[in-house]
Amino acid sequence: MTETVERERAAGQRKVLAALALAQFICSFAGSNMNVMINDISTDLDTTVQGVQVAITVFLLVMAALMIPGGKLTDRYGRKRCFLTGLVVYAIGALLSAAAPGLGVLILGNSILEGVGTALLIPPVYILATLLYPDLTSRARAFGTIMALGGIGAAAGPLIGGLITTAVSWRAAFVFQALIIAVIVLLSRHMDDPLPPDPTRTFDTLGAILSSAGLVLVVMGILAADNDIWLMIALLVLGAGVLWWFFRYVRAREASGREPLLSLSLFRNRTSNLGLVTQNVQWLMLMGVSFTVAAYLQVVRHYDAIQTGIIFTAATLGLLLTSLSAERLAERRSQRTLVMTGFVVCILGVVVLVVLAAAYTTAWAFVPGLLLIGLGLGVMLTPSVNVVQSSFPEERQGEISGLSRSVSNLGSSFGTAIAGTILVSGLTRGAYAAAMLSLAVIGLAGLAAATRLPRQTDPTHTPRRAARERPGA
Repeated sequence: MTETVERERAAGQRKVLAALALAQFICSFAGSNMNVMINDISTDLDTTVQGVQVAITVFLLVMAALMIPGGKLTDRYGRKRCFLTGLVVYAIGALLSAAAPGLGVLILGNSILEGVGTALLIPPVYILATLLYPDLTSRARAFGTIMALGGIGAAAGPLIGGLITTAVSWRAAFVFQALIIAVIVLLSRHMDDPLPPDPTRTFDTLGAILSSAGLVLVVMGILAADNDIWLMIALLVLGAGVLWWFFRYVRAREASGREPLLSLSLFRNRTSNLGLVTQNVQWLMLMGVSFTVAAYLQVVRHYDAIQTGIIFTAATLGLLLTSLSAERLAERRSQRTLVMTGFVVCILGVVVLVVLAAAYTTAWAFVPGLLLIGLGLGVMLTPSVNVVQSSFPEERQGEISGLSRSVSNLGSSFGTAIAGTILVSGLTRGAYAAAMLSLAVIGLAGLAAATRLPRQTDPTHTPRRAARERPGA
């Protein structure tokens, strides 16, 4: 009888992990699959490459801007409720995008509604994984599965999107997303929330508005770089001012004894801060490379959607190989070593992409570099998340999960905005090289942060233990 109950419990836990991993997959897929639809969408909706870039970047930006408030809402309304609500909002956005008659409706469905849905459903993914898997090794396995599906979604997005676009239409790719959401809802039926919701928790509305507005202004400033340098400067300065106002407001709210949207004490953990930097740079490189290579192949080399997607298979295979080995790698190597190794391999991959693309006209020239980037990302995505989530106790998982996902998605926004702006300004071989090399330079900053991570990680250091060690946290 006991064995039967245990088997049922294990099967239920596998379904929950499958739901969490698929949720990360579809959100990452949404951020990259449109890269191979640039020509089809711009022609069908009578817009430009820059218009599609804006739609992609705004989706990533909405996720980043609302991820912190989304994480905070999980404490008040519960992780399962926020997860399911996010899935419904996302599905509505996907179906609206599939029927979009113009760029404006596409931005509403894909960039806004899917972005809001993602901000609600992604923080619970990482909170639940952290709470359901209490030790470092099992959590590494769970995060490895989630990050593998997330990385595959981002890396295979161009291939899957290309196949669907070529076989049916770019609109069918959004119907595909809605179908995956339906599967996730079915898998989530028996999901249990390890912590009960606390309806008495306050929600800092003004803090949410200030943080979101500041991030939006900064990214929009980057997007304005190729059109109006003065507008870019104005938006960046205004965004920095709003973020400064946000942090001043948070400090005052904490001093008065009220709960802020984001406690500044989260930034007093040096290990977590370094892990957040590495997360930001990893997703910046992944999404920056994805947009730049896809746009270059389609606009400059005139490849169609499926040809472009097939080339990206190299990155998908590399990421799959290393991500699914996360548990074994965590047992043998420190988190610091894995993150450093990942950055070195990724930077090398970017350099190889630039050199071979300049020397050869064949599509095979892109394969070695993309393979290296996939391998590098797969090595370091999981340990970076594990470092951050494991640095805080249970009662702070809502805050840190929201911050962690916001930082990662902000990196995705920056990657598309920075590299995309450089590329779109010229759409030439020189612009492609400049965009890629800018990503490599930023990767060096991520590597520098990784070298400062602790050399050893205590495998018994769980959120529960962290709570006992830092009762005042």
